Amino acid sequence: MTNESTIEKLHRMKLSGMERAFREILRGGISGQYTQDEIIAHLVDSEWDDRYNRKLNYLLKKARFRYQASFESLDFNANRNLDKNLFLRFSNCDWLRKKENIIITGATGVGKSYLASALGNLACKNGFKVIYFNVIKLFSKLKYSKADGSYMKELGWILKQDLLILDDFGLDPLDNQSRLILLEIIEDRNGNKSTVITSQLPVKNWFDAIGDATIADAVCDRIIHSAHKIELKGESMRKYYGGRKFSDQILDETCHLP
Repeated sequence: MTNESTIEKLHRMKLSGMERAFREILRGGISGQYTQDEIIAHLVDSEWDDRYNRKLNYLLKKARFRYQASFESLDFNANRNLDKNLFLRFSNCDWLRKKENIIITGATGVGKSYLASALGNLACKNGFKVIYFNVIKLFSKLKYSKADGSYMKELGWILKQDLLILDDFGLDPLDNQSRLILLEIIEDRNGNKSTVITSQLPVKNWFDAIGDATIADAVCDRIIHSAHKIELKGESMRKYYGGRKFSDQILDETCHLP
């Protein structure tokens, strides 16, 4: 068997990582420097890394995060009530495996959305399926889906996500249709999948934001009492970093805002 035929078979089997590593070995002429076991291990590791990176890129693209935030870029220096030890515990993703929820509250600009995106990014790196939604846009999307008959399909797709991030909850009062949608989502995910919710409203005000006492009680009972709660405090991070006039995305990528 020639090297060319081996490369062709690797290509046809879509073992792109192994194919690339094999080409590098041939170009470098290093096969004699390593044992057969080491060469095989290198080929397998290359294929493993290639598949991991392709899956990660796919998960990140599908998640549609608001910010390209990473867990490593979180800033714990600002006085915002951000517990570094708590986030180190989050870093192993056990909370996702246990189907636990996280609630992040605080004033505008303190970094709620960035923090939620960082948690989602970490989940993707650990192989979990994640989807990010602005709450208002999600409700609008699902209302339209009721009109075209795809509502149950959309709910089923949301339920399949290991982590659902609901950003900016409570900015607008909920109408009855939105309340029922929220209840269905929370009911489906309760005990089955994890949810991260960010809100400018303190948790104690969520009952009023939802509007209907019965639905509010059902939603809050399922999401609040068993969730990890993070209450961010302090000034806007834009002001903290000098009040420079950047777009949100440039600001976050340049200063690594949480």
